[in-house]
Amino acid sequence: MLAKRIIPCLDIKNGRTVKGVNFVDLRDAGDPVELADIYAREGADELVFLDISATEERRKTLAELVYHVAEKVNIPFTVGGGISSVEDVDVLLHNGADKVSINSSAVKNPQLINDLVAKFGSQCIVVAIDAKQIDGEWKVHLVGGKVPTEIDLFKWAKEVEERGAGEILFTSMDHDGTKEGFANEALAKLSTLLNIPIIASGGAGNMQHFVDTFTSGKADAALAASVFHFKEMEIKHLKETLQNKGIAVRL
Repeated sequence: MLAKRIIPCLDIKNGRTVKGVNFVDLRDAGDPVELADIYAREGADELVFLDISATEERRKTLAELVYHVAEKVNIPFTVGGGISSVEDVDVLLHNGADKVSINSSAVKNPQLINDLVAKFGSQCIVVAIDAKQIDGEWKVHLVGGKVPTEIDLFKWAKEVEERGAGEILFTSMDHDGTKEGFANEALAKLSTLLNIPIIASGGAGNMQHFVDTFTSGKADAALAASVFHFKEMEIKHLKETLQNKGIAVRL
């Protein structure tokens, strides 16, 4: 059985780590380089670094910051935000990223997924999908959750897999920052549809939420931010708890 992964997420705005609720009301959570170093030493399996305003502000991900974060950590590291070309990915990988995450640019130009996979391999291409329920149906949202679409979450996820992406990072906007648990029903449905790993994001508030998303949600990895940034939970303790519940993790 593959070990389940615990992934702290560093949402970056203006060079600082921030965290909000339902994608708004952001507050400062610290220096991303320092946090990355702490999480790597505490036993995180991977890190995700998202420049959350890069797409909205039409600028590129902060490659220099990526370099400094990568310099500090010895675990796999995914970078996203404002990526829209093969050249963008080339810069990030050369600055130390292990994987890249694309979101809005993939929806606007699905061929980008194929192009990135052909150039860099599926193992380093993650497609992030932000979605929320509208009239009972999960709809994809773009530009940091600000732009709704009519695209169905499950159909888009299947297309993403067919185009060669190596992994999907699914964030439930309804659950983001609420600390009321992950969107396990949607995650379980994604799991039955797809053969690639699914990272659960949005809603972590306590250790039972992680247990639930790995069991009933069938997620391969769980991503969280505020519970780690604000010291509400230690990664080592979380992993010990998961192991005691019979969930395979790397200690």
